[in-house]
Amino acid sequence: MLDKGDKEGSSMQEIMAILPASVRSIITALPSTVLEVLEEIRLRQNQPLEIRYGQQTSYVTPAGQITSIARQGWVFTQDHVVKLLNQVSQHSLYALEEELKRGYITVVGGHRIGIAGKVVLERGDVKGIRDVTSFNIRIAREKKGVAQKVMPYLFEKGNLQNTLVISPPMCGKTTLLRDIARQVSYGSEWSSSRKVGIVDERSELAGCLQGVPQRDVGPRTDVLDACPKAIGMMMLIRSMSPDALIVDEIGRPEDGDAVWEAIHAGVAVICSAHGSNVEEVARRPMLGKLIRHGAFSRYIVLSRSRGVGTIQAIYDSSLNPVKRELPA
Repeated sequence: MLDKGDKEGSSMQEIMAILPASVRSIITALPSTVLEVLEEIRLRQNQPLEIRYGQQTSYVTPAGQITSIARQGWVFTQDHVVKLLNQVSQHSLYALEEELKRGYITVVGGHRIGIAGKVVLERGDVKGIRDVTSFNIRIAREKKGVAQKVMPYLFEKGNLQNTLVISPPMCGKTTLLRDIARQVSYGSEWSSSRKVGIVDERSELAGCLQGVPQRDVGPRTDVLDACPKAIGMMMLIRSMSPDALIVDEIGRPEDGDAVWEAIHAGVAVICSAHGSNVEEVARRPMLGKLIRHGAFSRYIVLSRSRGVGTIQAIYDSSLNPVKRELPA
């Protein structure tokens, strides 16, 4: 698996490069069928190594075997915590000061490492996290072409439709948004190339490292990395004149205001929200207001019913089905 020259092999090689040798040897011993669908590596001080793959969660033994019994799992110690922090920071935690304030670190390849520990406050604001004890390594997998099945529904008479992607966690919404951005930016059989602006508050869509996208989001795409969504949308509209804005996980009142501002400025908005269906999302005050007032012309609902990224349904502005379930 790790010797392959494809994107999947490259992703795993990037992950292996940041792991301490002891953790690396265990992960590389995992069956190839697990490595191919590995989504998360969770490391907690004095607790067994845990992984998420496919739709399963398991512990891992020192020999790299899968187990459901916690006491059989390989234990991540304080010494391993220090080694992993040194690997990720290249022995300079000061260089990661801003990332530590956000609670996650983005590494080469766009992979994100969530962290937990003792939070340091300054005048009520988070200054950083010290005494780090937990890591959640989320493996970013770039899957070009996953948006191909929805692209025909995103355009009407040549116009890109304002779209809300609705998805429970871990169902592929970020991967879908990333590929939509790429296809809109490059152009496709459905549309000529357009200018795209991405507000990537959590550094997941483009996976920027030092401001440079680690994922292919297209040649005409501008990214505001680690920027609050509402602020970023307004900044891009004023400074980069995008044809389309793509934003992940809207939810705050100011996000809704920014969506309206963009739409009224003639910019198409494609964004996402957590939820299992339109009805559930509509019960949230800000999103419900957007839906009731017709902000979106398309709704794409994702699930894992037939694998990660299953298109459960696509609805129009009146919530009439445009397309029922499509395979992942």
